[in-house]
Amino acid sequence: MEFRDLKRQYNVLKADIDKAVSDTLERGDFISGASVRELEQQLADYIGVKYCITCGNGTDALTIALRAWNIGSGDAVFVPDFTFFASGEAPASLGAAPVFVDVDRKTFNMMPDMLEQAIQTVLAEGVYTPKVIIAVDLFGLPADYDKLRKIADKYGLKILEDGAQGFGGMIGGKKACSFGDIGTTSFFPAKPLGCYGDGGAIFTNDTDIERVIRSICVHGKGENKYDNIRLGTNSRLDTLQAAILQVKLRAFQEYELEKVNEAADLYNKYLNGYVKIPEIEQEYYSSYAQYTIVTESSLIRRQIQDALKRQQIPSMTYYAKGMHEQPAFHIHSRSDFLYPNTDYLKERVISLPMHPYLTAEEIEQVSTIIRQNL
Repeated sequence: MEFRDLKRQYNVLKADIDKAVSDTLERGDFISGASVRELEQQLADYIGVKYCITCGNGTDALTIALRAWNIGSGDAVFVPDFTFFASGEAPASLGAAPVFVDVDRKTFNMMPDMLEQAIQTVLAEGVYTPKVIIAVDLFGLPADYDKLRKIADKYGLKILEDGAQGFGGMIGGKKACSFGDIGTTSFFPAKPLGCYGDGGAIFTNDTDIERVIRSICVHGKGENKYDNIRLGTNSRLDTLQAAILQVKLRAFQEYELEKVNEAADLYNKYLNGYVKIPEIEQEYYSSYAQYTIVTESSLIRRQIQDALKRQQIPSMTYYAKGMHEQPAFHIHSRSDFLYPNTDYLKERVISLPMHPYLTAEEIEQVSTIIRQNL
């Protein structure tokens, strides 16, 4: 069994993917080709924003967005403590101070109350200027943007939506990657919409910001790539990857998103009452980048993972460390901030195999092993 079965997906989409690759090879437009421009428009239409700018990967997307806002030394950027390293790496790489905020045990996403406390603490200290909230849509579930937006407006902060895992998630029918002042996603192969290499995208409704982002992505270009009006970077989505993503986006819209939710419903049916299953509140819709359960203890987690491994069933721990514990962030660690929910979750979470091509029999097999090893 595969954790996210890209081989099974390819076998289903093989004819269309092979044709898309072949057509690109015949055209020879490998950099900024027709498929890139088409995909950007398709993604913008799907998310419901004016602009989509593709780039080299999801980390670049976050970093470029922050650069477009001139985030750097002296600025504070608020990041959930329970997330992938890149969410904090992006502001830190620009000289800003990532300030880590505890998460909700139910949603795994940033706690608005703890965010406001962190902002007030930073303001009172007067060392850094609060500028941006990076809201992560963890495991496919959008963050609480209603509350986050009120806090952002109250303190004059921007929201950068890290939708690397959230693509396809929704609140009241509105799509993830559209909730922030800028939204980003990743096309890493294991993401809800993934390519066959690295790739990312940035979403915005702001025309001026869109121009700056496009400039940064191509060495700070002005009228053309030899007219450089700012320091930029080299971060472009390859045309081959764009062509593959066009095929995958169609499948994602037509049935894959629905299928992962059906798979989650089956897991819920078999596991409810045995472990803590994902809680999706009314109006919210998850794209289930991961299906993550919470056990009663680290010992029970170990028992379950060992039992699954004996049956050659993969499982993953996202994440074994809070951001505040990462050695790379030691200069940003704070003894006065506590992270009880991150500390609780890191000892107990397990992510199970999840993808649109998972069978009912496979889900039942995984669930049976879990129930038998509690």
